[in-house]
Order: sequence, then structure tokens, then C-alpha cells
Amino acid sequence: MGPMTLVIGNRNYSSWSLRAWLVMRMAGLAFDEVVIPLDEPDTRRLILEHSPAGRVPVLRHGDITIWDSLAICEYVAERVPGARLWPETVAARAEARSISAEMHAGFAALRETLPMNVRADRPGVALGSDVEADIERILAIWRTCRRRFAANGPFLFGRFSIADAMYAPVASRFTTYRVPMGSIEREYAGTVLGLPAMREWAAAAADEPWVIAAEEVGEEAG
Repeated sequence: MGPMTLVIGNRNYSSWSLRAWLVMRMAGLAFDEVVIPLDEPDTRRLILEHSPAGRVPVLRHGDITIWDSLAICEYVAERVPGARLWPETVAARAEARSISAEMHAGFAALRETLPMNVRADRPGVALGSDVEADIERILAIWRTCRRRFAANGPFLFGRFSIADAMYAPVASRFTTYRVPMGSIEREYAGTVLGLPAMREWAAAAADEPWVIAAEEVGEEAG
């Protein structure tokens, strides 16, 4: 397959980097990592050395460059079909792709109000009605999928899929900000966060020296 290099941002804050990285880990791929600290004076210049889009993550594989997290996940699914990164049935695949695309394109209020901050514990952040609506929609997605596919395994569609990677940063957010969850959703979030790969990511995030002040939401409340 040839060597791969994944360019990512700070593990503590870069939710999009986590999505691509987790899929590559779960697919069993070996790859090099380049970490570019975000919100630094030379961040954009450094990212532009890898991608014209100026954003992370970026996957470089030979002369192929992919600069979108969901596109990276799809590329990995094509290259490693044995990893079974999408559900096997047509109906389940269609649903998994739909909720993945919904996460990719939506939930702007949640992203802005509750940014991913892996190493923080920040209860008490005030939530507007738009954020609460995002949270309720996500919890409904998790609850519905788990009820329908629980017999096949502990993830949204039974076995791990790209859909789980797309929602993994949300599981981290809900833990950081102590978002109330029902038993089904709480168990699912625990399953995702308990993955060895997720523990590896969290440990690396805890060791990072960089702090982005604008992302430290709720620091005083915590």
C-alpha cells in the first residue's frame, strides 16, 4: 500500500483530526504522524505545505493528498475492505452514511459552545436552546441506533464503523462538559472512550504543551 502520513492538529482540540486518526487506527494501518499546533502564528503556513485547503487533517499517500476527514475515512474504507468500516447491509450502510454526513455538516451550535477539550473537566457551561437541540438530536441518534443494532455489538451499528469515529469527539465533549445522558447513550459513550485507540489519543492529548485560550470554555466554572 505504500507509506502513509497523517497531518493532524493538537490532539486536545482537533476533533476532525481525531475522526480520521481513529479510523486509520481501527483499520490497523501503520502511518506516520505530523502534528501541527493550531492557533499559532505559523499554523496556516505549515498546513499549506501539506494541503491547499489549509486545514487538518490531511492524509498523504504517495502522490495522493486527501484533505477532509470524511473523505479520508472513505478512502481508508476503500483501501482496507477487510476492516469493514461501513455496515454490511445496504439499509444500515445508508443510515450510517446519513448520520455521518449529518455530523460532518451540522451541529454548529454544539461545536461553537462546547469545543472538544479532551483533558478538561468543565461542568456548568450555560447552554442555549440551539445547543440543547443539537444535544437532543445526537442522543436520539445514539439511542435509536443502539436499540436497533445492540444484538450485533456495542457500537452504533453493532461493530465499529466510520459512524462511530464521526461521533467519537462528541462522546469526548459530553464527558468534558458532563452532559446528562440516559443509560443507553452513557454506555455507548463509555464504549467509544474505552477503545484502546481513544485512550492512546487522550494520553497524548494530556501530554501536549499547547493551550488555546479560546477553546478553554468554562475554565472558571470548572
